[in-house]
Amino acid sequence: MPTVAFIGLGNMGGPMAKNLLNNGWAVTAFDLSESGLSDVVAAGAVAAPSAHDATSGADVVVSMLPAGKHVKSVMLGDTGVFSQLPKGTLVLDASTIDAAAARELHVAARDSGIDFMDTPVSGGVAAAQAGTLAFMCGGTAEAFLRAKDVLKAMGNEEKIFHAGPDGAGQVAKAANNMLLAIHMIGTCEALAIGAANGLDPSVQSAIMKASSGNNWSLQVYNPWPGVMDGAPAGNDYKPGFMVDLMAKDLGLAIELAEQSSVDADFGRRASEVYQSLQAAGLGRDDFSIVMQSLVKSDGA
Repeated sequence: MPTVAFIGLGNMGGPMAKNLLNNGWAVTAFDLSESGLSDVVAAGAVAAPSAHDATSGADVVVSMLPAGKHVKSVMLGDTGVFSQLPKGTLVLDASTIDAAAARELHVAARDSGIDFMDTPVSGGVAAAQAGTLAFMCGGTAEAFLRAKDVLKAMGNEEKIFHAGPDGAGQVAKAANNMLLAIHMIGTCEALAIGAANGLDPSVQSAIMKASSGNNWSLQVYNPWPGVMDGAPAGNDYKPGFMVDLMAKDLGLAIELAEQSSVDADFGRRASEVYQSLQAAGLGRDDFSIVMQSLVKSDGA
């Protein structure tokens, strides 16, 4: 049975590790959180006392960590995971980090003889739990071919993309989430205008889904409470993709735009919106909670 070392068992990593178990992979797991680790162990994983111990004897290493500094601290340096792994080991970092950090990791991996890919995901907690995540992969074509089997155990095969060379997965993820933030805000504004003028949000949503304003937020993540079963809006905007995470991803996108001399005015405005939600203490709520800033309490 092939073995995956899984490092990082948070809201996304935990369900991903469980899907690997459900699809026949042996999993050795590590996380600083005892509750996150025990939850995956209860599903059949073997607990490791450290990231190094988790990777011992693994065929594949998968990491899902909060930011680039965490991935680099685990992977790089004389005591990092890269230095401990046998040459040719496949390492997949599913974290969302800055493209520059991802490229640095690629260079270090090559120096250590490691096959590395940046493989950030899209779909949120619901897709992580369902095993239907999309993966955007940066790295060599050879590493991508090796990675597909393990990625299919956690995602939708039709949504596993080889975005391009080193860091391309992170570029694709940053651009995608910037667009997601923009069309979520636009969807909220459109629904708020309709409701303020007497339109039923359910009817208006159906109209826009059948018209040129159709988008992902309308299709599967409607931000108006009660319009769509299972959407965070119907559960007081919990759980879901947190405002804090969207603000982080927008920061990465704006940084990338500036490095590329791209005028991302709408992205900057979206970033300001999500930073204001953080300042209002809503950082751990779902990002569709932007609707509440547009609608009076008696209008929702």
